[in-house]
Amino acid sequence: MHLDPLAIVTAFGLIFLAELPDKTMFASLAMGTRMRPLYVWFGTSTAFVVHVAIAVGAGSLLGLLPDWIVKLVSALLFAFGAFMLLRGGGDEDEEDAGGGTVTGFWPVFSTAFMAVFISEWGDLTQITTANLAATNGTWPTAIGSAAALMSVSALALVAGRFIAKRVPLKTVQRIGGLCMAALAIWSVTEIFTG
Repeated sequence: MHLDPLAIVTAFGLIFLAELPDKTMFASLAMGTRMRPLYVWFGTSTAFVVHVAIAVGAGSLLGLLPDWIVKLVSALLFAFGAFMLLRGGGDEDEEDAGGGTVTGFWPVFSTAFMAVFISEWGDLTQITTANLAATNGTWPTAIGSAAALMSVSALALVAGRFIAKRVPLKTVQRIGGLCMAALAIWSVTEIFTG
């Protein structure tokens, strides 16, 4: 096993930049305002690691699922997230009792994992990872790509926590819900435009 530092840095840089404007970053930010950020990060990071393993190990698997099905399931998950954020809650008693944060490691972990796992199928970063693995080697690409994806998720969660401390919970939930709804609409739009 040869770990080329340049290949690791290349994978990290390309994937980090590709993931920054991605819908998954915004989903992480929205989840981080309502759920425990560390639990969300564990869920998103685990999903990213699984996707990196799939991309570097078997990039050809991407073509097995119809693109429209992946985007439809992604849209449904984002719509569910929007519903959860917009459904109410956030009253004064809830804010005093810890900010209405969804608790419990496994519920938060599984929600974050599934949101990222399903929405990342066939994503630009997964395709880029598969391409880099073919040219730059499996392990350097896997290490660089996973580190980049986990870094973007952490960045989004820190930003989400910063916002949540300075803006009332109801406002954060509404904005997060609207962002998730927009991502659901975006995913459905991609079915017809892609």
